[in-house]
Amino acid sequence: MNKLDAVATEVATVKLLIDGEFVESKSREWRDVVNPATQAVLARVPFATRDEVDAAVSAAKQAFKTWRKTPIGTRARIFLKYQQLIREHMGELAALLTAEQGKTLPDAEGDVFRGLEVVEHAAAIGNLQLGELANNVANGVDTYTLLQPLGVCAGITPFNFPAMIPLWMFPMAIATGNTFVLKPSEQDPMVTMRLVELALEAGIPKGVLNVVHGGEEVVNAICDHADIKAVSFVGSTRVGTHVYHRASQSGKRVQCMMGAKNHAVVLPDANKEQTLNALAGAAFGAAGQRCMAASTAVLVGEAQSWIPELVAKARTLKVNAGVEPGTDVGPLISCAARERVEGLIASGVQQGATLELDGRSPQVAGYEEGNFVGPTIFSNVKPGMRIYDEEIFGPVLVILSADSLDEAIELVNANPNGNGTAVFTQSGAAARRFQEDIDVGQVGINVPIPVPVPLFSFTGSRASKLGDLGPYGKQVVTFYTQTKTVTQRWFDDQTLASGVNTTIHLK
Repeated sequence: MNKLDAVATEVATVKLLIDGEFVESKSREWRDVVNPATQAVLARVPFATRDEVDAAVSAAKQAFKTWRKTPIGTRARIFLKYQQLIREHMGELAALLTAEQGKTLPDAEGDVFRGLEVVEHAAAIGNLQLGELANNVANGVDTYTLLQPLGVCAGITPFNFPAMIPLWMFPMAIATGNTFVLKPSEQDPMVTMRLVELALEAGIPKGVLNVVHGGEEVVNAICDHADIKAVSFVGSTRVGTHVYHRASQSGKRVQCMMGAKNHAVVLPDANKEQTLNALAGAAFGAAGQRCMAASTAVLVGEAQSWIPELVAKARTLKVNAGVEPGTDVGPLISCAARERVEGLIASGVQQGATLELDGRSPQVAGYEEGNFVGPTIFSNVKPGMRIYDEEIFGPVLVILSADSLDEAIELVNANPNGNGTAVFTQSGAAARRFQEDIDVGQVGINVPIPVPVPLFSFTGSRASKLGDLGPYGKQVVTFYTQTKTVTQRWFDDQTLASGVNTTIHLK
């Protein structure tokens, strides 16, 4: 290789952020960041050393001493500036996200925008972090509460939303007065790091936000670190369960949003065209790599006859690289992810499900090396089949049948996961019954992906969630703060002494 070739093939290294400085890791373990549509290496990301994790936590701990006392208005103005910067760089951020994650450009913009909504919510922290006061709870005695920050907090984020999920985490933690150590996904950290650069540009002081990269060892270091007070995690059930138990054992507050098997229940009175569009979009958008994807349809009664029309609609979706105009389904994140999804499709055939549409090995001109799987649909699926029992995390829709709404509700409630569900109907009575009886954290009524806006909180349940409080919204303010209750009485020179009181009763 000549000198010019060496320069041409050199790739950037993803930096750590420690105490306000972007620094090169001293790690000996690195991973390539790969474009999933082309297999081109975009960058190299380090697996941080234990010393580097310690340095990030130490910087956050030191910064907390002053940041916790920063006026609430100052914190809010930083996030007002931050949301402006994100809007100004939306196109750049979406392009970067598409290159490393594979989403279509419109979906990548949606990823950034849903995170932006939480940044806007963080800018309203003055209204969200109010305490309570009761006047004259006894003679001349007032009691009030303060919502005070915990200290150093940490976040561990997944590959499928490399913009949205980090923006769920560090803005609310920092706005409430904490400092933060972020560990992005090692598979696509570049857009996260660009968001971090913009956060510093908005005015977040040095040490308040820190970033380390890595895999299991870095995750364990975060869970074990004595100076970290709270950990937020979004990702797989396997890793999330590990994080929850390990971090909890070291005395931390923990919230873990994990895997799912989201059911869309379709009643025969539903608006057919709207419902079929919703199912196709929610099942195959983002190549099915969403924890809230509608990966399972339960067709009730006569709605079971809609399968041919659903298959026909899925056939119209365009599989291509996310940068190509008109693309509906981009590549999966990695070769390993594609192989796993293809293996699950094969298992569905072997276990007796009917393969209505086979998306394996699509031909994508110009992107022959991409990790593509096209829309895939199974019918006659039963509990006990791997394609039902496991989260596929690919563009695969499995269809089950039910004779009644009661049977459909029973089926959904029997599944261990409880992230999201939806019902499609034109009956208000049926919709109300569904929302009352279903045991799932987030419910959509004619809405296929019922992720709440930041005025509310993400509320997955059962095996999809560990920890009492969810990310963003009012719940996350509670998660990132501790309540201090103050009871006070003041005396002036005219107050008569009441003598010694040896009881606990305030008079």
